[in-house]
Amino acid sequence: MTLQLAELAAFGWQNSDTAELSADEIETCRPVRVVAVERSGLRIAGPGIDTGIPPFRSGEDEEGAATVGDWLLLDGEALRPRRLLPRKSLLKRRAPGTGRQIQLIAANVDVLFIVTSCNQDFNIARLERYLALAREAGALPVILLTKADLADDAGTYASAAADGLPGVFVAAIDARSAAVGGQLLPYWRAGQTAALVGSSGVGKSTLVNTLLGRDEIATAGIREDDDKGRHTTTSRALYRLANGAWLVDTPGMRELQLTDAEFGISAVFEDIVALAGDCRFGDCRHEGEPGCAVRAAIEAGDLDPARLARWQKLHREETHNSASLAERRAKDRKFGKMVKRAMAEKRQRE
Repeated sequence: MTLQLAELAAFGWQNSDTAELSADEIETCRPVRVVAVERSGLRIAGPGIDTGIPPFRSGEDEEGAATVGDWLLLDGEALRPRRLLPRKSLLKRRAPGTGRQIQLIAANVDVLFIVTSCNQDFNIARLERYLALAREAGALPVILLTKADLADDAGTYASAAADGLPGVFVAAIDARSAAVGGQLLPYWRAGQTAALVGSSGVGKSTLVNTLLGRDEIATAGIREDDDKGRHTTTSRALYRLANGAWLVDTPGMRELQLTDAEFGISAVFEDIVALAGDCRFGDCRHEGEPGCAVRAAIEAGDLDPARLARWQKLHREETHNSASLAERRAKDRKFGKMVKRAMAEKRQRE
């Protein structure tokens, strides 16, 4: 293990990861990284290892499922997963549809590139959702405005993003230009991992191909009537770039429902949260109650009422989704205990 530390670093291994291993594990186990999540299972890679394995889960919780970017510890001889190493960050959302499951997007991501286009795809409310996702995970958010070369008013989009999302890095790029690598270089370095998220058709796959210097991923155009694209990426995969950094490409997201993201939402709307702390009543709903500091800021022209409405909507959604998730987890735990008890009673009868 000690002799492989330099090689592991090339896959994104850090000193803090070594600290998670016991002395026995250092001697007998081999860390590998999940570089792709496919229908058939996981693709793992590490020094001298590049192979596929079945899906792996640690515990009964959904978050225990290994996802792209994760580190697994393999038995040194049998090369079977022994355990999932602790994550530095986890990007997740409520899965689309009527179910209450969560969907893991990527793990151990240092930088989240939130990709949108200089066209009808640009939407501040959607960008705030992605920003809350990044803040909750502790990843550095960067807004990438693609198709800047095709827009007559790219500067307008950049200004709207900077004004609507204060304190966030914003870069207008041409995803096909070889110069884009230099534009992104300040945000993540060798050994770090970035992920791309955004709608279909905004140029994520094109950007990956440009950064890789080869056509690794199929791309497709957008519909001219609404600037919406078709899904070209159908799985999550991790790619190593020439500068030693790693990049996760993800399928386009038409829906991003947040769950377990109270901190992230509060971080994005910290101005409103601070104002709410000055309201006369602790349970103020900011709907006309006396002594409401939030409404006072709106009346003074210091707060956009549309921003308040977006915060309230996200807060309600996250509260509902998190409560639903907690309820289902409790039911799953109760069912699991019942199954274990039934199995124990069966063994006693035998």
